[in-house]
Amino acid sequence: MVKKRVPDWLNSSLWSSPQSPPKFDAVKPAAPPIIEPPSPVHPPEPPSTYSFRAKKAEIRDPLSSNYHGSNSSVCHSDEEIESSSVNSTASAGGGSARAVAPPAAEIMSRKAQLVQELSRKFINMGELRRLASQGIPDGAGIRATVWKLLLGYLPSDRSLWPSELAKKRSQYKQFREELLMNPSEITRRLEKSSLENNEVDGIKGFLSRSEITHGEHPLSLGKSSIWNQFFQESEIMEQIDRDVKRTHPDIHFFSGDSAFAKSNQEDLRSILIVFAKLNPGIRYVQGMNEIIAPLFYVLKNDPNEENAASAEADTFFCFVELLSGFRDNFVQQLDNSVVGIRATITRLSRLLKEHDEELWRHLEMTTKVNPQFYAFRWITLLLTQDFEFPDILLIWDTLLSDHDGPQETLLRICCAMLIIVRKRLLAGDFTSNLKLLQHYPSTNISHLLYVADKLRIHLPA
Repeated sequence: MVKKRVPDWLNSSLWSSPQSPPKFDAVKPAAPPIIEPPSPVHPPEPPSTYSFRAKKAEIRDPLSSNYHGSNSSVCHSDEEIESSSVNSTASAGGGSARAVAPPAAEIMSRKAQLVQELSRKFINMGELRRLASQGIPDGAGIRATVWKLLLGYLPSDRSLWPSELAKKRSQYKQFREELLMNPSEITRRLEKSSLENNEVDGIKGFLSRSEITHGEHPLSLGKSSIWNQFFQESEIMEQIDRDVKRTHPDIHFFSGDSAFAKSNQEDLRSILIVFAKLNPGIRYVQGMNEIIAPLFYVLKNDPNEENAASAEADTFFCFVELLSGFRDNFVQQLDNSVVGIRATITRLSRLLKEHDEELWRHLEMTTKVNPQFYAFRWITLLLTQDFEFPDILLIWDTLLSDHDGPQETLLRICCAMLIIVRKRLLAGDFTSNLKLLQHYPSTNISHLLYVADKLRIHLPA
């Protein structure tokens, strides 16, 4: 069997690592502020975690100048960048792998281009996707507006924005009022309404027993009983409560004792409960809180006060739009179907085999590392547990802006994650490789996205 060769672009000395770049402590103070993407074709910033990985105790702002995680503009691990230069040697050219943060002028230029594009009466979505894929600079609510457009929440016609936003926000308010009400409050309102009707008819006094329906009784087991439904949903709501409370405990926006953090947690909880009740086929799947967190963070930090105040409603609809592309991964009944999560993981395996058969063979045939052991979390949680929070935002800039759609882009990024640590994987056994992939090392996000973009190119058979 003829072995497919590794593409020449991965052998470039451009990706050979510099001599022992300094390692950074995930919570070390003071380093240059993280501005946004460094670039081959895509962006950077810093990683998050969740139940599978230990969280750091320090609470901080993910986009502040004092936040330090993987620091996208610096290669923290020479092994990560070195491993991406497949079969290359240290003497293969001397090009440095250190990705330099884009000059301030470049960032300002991209920011100006995005602002200009967003000011047009009709947004050119192709141009917007091109600009966003390079990383969206912070400030002026640019990312919040761009993500709403990329997710289809806002139309490309600016004149329709006010009416569309008003309609959606009003609709969410109605969902909230109807779905988040305690059954006792519903019963109380029904009784009050009935008493008022009786008084209108000139009859004052207690509600007659005949008017208390079976479905309104707390002990009713009927399927239509609001109390029975409430008790069945209580387990889901308890799970949501637990997950929301442990969402990014290292970031003060989501965690801590401040009224601000608690308010944000309550908004996340409401969004997830409303979603679960409106989507009985999916309901709530553990980890959805991690997916919703970047959306809510970005929309809540919109400098436009009206938009920030409506972040809960806007996040709900953006979450629905985002999940529409990944819905089948969350439906357990579809797990073994051609559209379920196992089929998606198989596509990742095929993608790796197509681009790097040697690595694929070593992982799956030699060391027997089943891709489900690591890729299940990568795919279902959209990489939100494997990178620092600012890095997640930059990865999502690419995910949401890619014309191939977020699912295909996500698979390419996952494949690139394997390729850029290939040297360590090829040298490892089952235990070391599984540990590496379940606790993915700090890496240069700009480089990762560059490699992922290169995987669009299909190799000849």
